[in-house]
Amino acid sequence: MTTFADLGLSAKLLKALEKTNLKEPTPIQAQSIPHIMKGRDLMGLAQTGTGKTAAFGLPLLHRILDLGHPPAPRTVRALILAPTRELVTQIHDNLTVFTKGTSAKVIMVVGGASLNRQAMNLARGADVLVATPGRLIDLLERGDVDLQATGYLVLDEADHMLDMGFIHALRRIAKHIPVKRQTLLFSATMPKDIEEIADTYLRDPVRVQVATPGKPIEKIVQGVHFIPNGDKARLLEEYLKKHPGEQALVFGRTKHGSEKLSKLLAVWGFKVGSIHGNKSQNQRDRTLTEFRNGELDVLVATDVAARGIDIPGVRHVYNHDLPNVPENYVHRIGRTARAGAEGTAVAFCAPAEMDELRAIEKVMKKPIPIIGGAPWSAEMVAAAPKPGQNRGQRPAGGGRPGQPKAQGQAQKSFAPRGEGKPAGKPQGAKPARPMGGGQSPNRAGAPQGAKHSRPQQNRRPA
Repeated sequence: MTTFADLGLSAKLLKALEKTNLKEPTPIQAQSIPHIMKGRDLMGLAQTGTGKTAAFGLPLLHRILDLGHPPAPRTVRALILAPTRELVTQIHDNLTVFTKGTSAKVIMVVGGASLNRQAMNLARGADVLVATPGRLIDLLERGDVDLQATGYLVLDEADHMLDMGFIHALRRIAKHIPVKRQTLLFSATMPKDIEEIADTYLRDPVRVQVATPGKPIEKIVQGVHFIPNGDKARLLEEYLKKHPGEQALVFGRTKHGSEKLSKLLAVWGFKVGSIHGNKSQNQRDRTLTEFRNGELDVLVATDVAARGIDIPGVRHVYNHDLPNVPENYVHRIGRTARAGAEGTAVAFCAPAEMDELRAIEKVMKKPIPIIGGAPWSAEMVAAAPKPGQNRGQRPAGGGRPGQPKAQGQAQKSFAPRGEGKPAGKPQGAKPARPMGGGQSPNRAGAPQGAKHSRPQQNRRPA
């Protein structure tokens, strides 16, 4: 059995590791750390929850601690780029634990926080800077940080960085970093664009792969439930009530829809919070802390949280809306079954989401087991509005989204083929027509009058 001591890490790091839950290296750590300590560029492919942060963080800290003197003002020795604020925070927190009792200084910068305060933190320099690309460019343009002495560059969750449109930001940042450096790229999937990035920024890299890209953790029990869009909230309520006291993560497609669903679950008595792009960094941090501490049972989020949430207590992941980027499904469900635990992942599929489901199953190279309803017919799929379609229009009958139609008006049934009523649908309830990919549950207590937002776009965080 390989131990961290066998990998040659410094005594100070080994002492810090003794106070963590890391007792022996994971496969990605055992295979990556020796190459990184030798100074090789590396491309690491591993699914979420396999310990990638320690795989690159520990050997970088080992090499930096060997220098024996502090960094110069405003300079950075090692730069770690990650696509979301939550992931940056998670990496920063892990590295801070690893550096306890050492002289290494780890700083994080993200959008949504005070730019001036971050500039002040960087004034004395940093051994390791963990950053989102957008905020780092802000600091570079102001002259608050200097990357000319940066000898290490880490691109974490590189595939998600591409999905969010950060390739142009990466090119701008790379111009500030010396060509002679050590570059590490970690990703859970391997699209063609990642290969091109590796060819551009890595020199003769070692490739370490410990799992098939896109393959979810085997301990996750998956299932898909075919359900009309307007009935999803009711079905989610049933699932949540089946597992009282067990933490659940719910993913929505849009910021507006996720917030609306969160408020609806709160009305129904659940201890719930939400994180998405419309929340400030302080709000997101506070909600994640409450969820991590067990003060919340349910967290509703957009894909901003698909990566960067490492909470061992999450037992269930519900894809209330299927992602339009199929690889994000793998990262979403990877939020459960952490640290060797077991977990379940249930996907809700409306008629308009059949294409997304097929794309997900293509990435995974196998079908998701059906646990409710039946696959939608081609006629139903063709008739269903796609996410974002009919945006801002009211349902026939003049009611607001989520309200029943006027008395006496007919409403089209969206029952799955071969089924009378979707599982869990109370008698007499009428599903509302899907609007813009959001939630329109026909139930008392639903927030009224909210406008539907556009689907969440890939854009640089604030």
